[in-house]
Amino acid sequence: MESRVTASKCADTRSKIDRRSVILGALAAPFVVGRAQAAESLKAYSIWPENYARPMLEGFEKSTGIHVNFIRFSSGEALARLLAEKGNPQVDVLFGGPVETFTAGEEQGIFEPYTPPSAAELPKRFKSAQGMWTAIADDPLVFMTNTRFLQEHNLQPPASWDDLLNPAYKGMLQMADARTSGTAVTRIFSILQVNNRNEDAGFAYMKKLRQNIQAYTKSGGGGTVPVGLGQAAGGIFFIVDALFTKQKGYDVQISFPKEGIGSAAECIGLVKGNKNGAAARKLIDWAASPDMQSLLAPAKINFLPAHPKVAPDPDLAAILKQAKIIEIYDRWAGDNRKRIIDRWVAEVLNAG
Repeated sequence: MESRVTASKCADTRSKIDRRSVILGALAAPFVVGRAQAAESLKAYSIWPENYARPMLEGFEKSTGIHVNFIRFSSGEALARLLAEKGNPQVDVLFGGPVETFTAGEEQGIFEPYTPPSAAELPKRFKSAQGMWTAIADDPLVFMTNTRFLQEHNLQPPASWDDLLNPAYKGMLQMADARTSGTAVTRIFSILQVNNRNEDAGFAYMKKLRQNIQAYTKSGGGGTVPVGLGQAAGGIFFIVDALFTKQKGYDVQISFPKEGIGSAAECIGLVKGNKNGAAARKLIDWAASPDMQSLLAPAKINFLPAHPKVAPDPDLAAILKQAKIIEIYDRWAGDNRKRIIDRWVAEVLNAG
């Protein structure tokens, strides 16, 4: 009897160990490949959502034979992870994401310099002076509102920042949380830039806007579906996410404030201490060139190409004719990113 009990306990123990091994193994290997590794590969964190990143990185593999194992994080999460891993990086490249994230990372020493050949053809705002990052696309912010909500409240699509303060929007706007989202950071710096970098004036506006906020979402595109469904009235999003919502069939309106709104260069950078440098540099070369950026429009990914030789999708270009895009100085934004986010949390987020 005792031997059977002992054997049963051993079997239970082996079962627990086996299950624990499976769980630990899964946690230790977050990069899901889904098939045999290519002959050459590299690892990346992608700030672009998987439905944007995957077709681009599969195009790179088709072109070069190099496979990219990637996992997706929002901007704040990716930056925090790279800072935590500094000195022992787990990836070779940071792919996609707004320039403020990259300039902040540059200040923190998480990138190493590499300038792809295509950088010579890019405007100044699309490349780091020190070669720490290079733009691969551009992404303006937009206002997006639900058409039925506008009709029911006899409103026109908002055409000024002050229009969002209308009491009709009370508790009905969704926007991203600056603690995790690069979309939110670009939104905040847009507001500050519209106010001529007068921080007190910019924060006074955001405190007024706070009463109209229904929710601050973790990711930049997190509020798009609620707006599309009419669960929220509107929000501020990158155009790539707003147009994707419209293309999915949701009845929404896209508009721009007359005072101007910011745009974020979407970038790529080589992580300092990377382990697959040759492959990583090839990815940066490819992403910064027309080879990748000419795939954006056919894939229905509504980024503006950064490379001047790649024409934007005609429908996207037509929408942007209405826009007054203002330049957010990336160095200023990167240098002040943490301080401004901390102030936003203290004075705006927590004010609700």
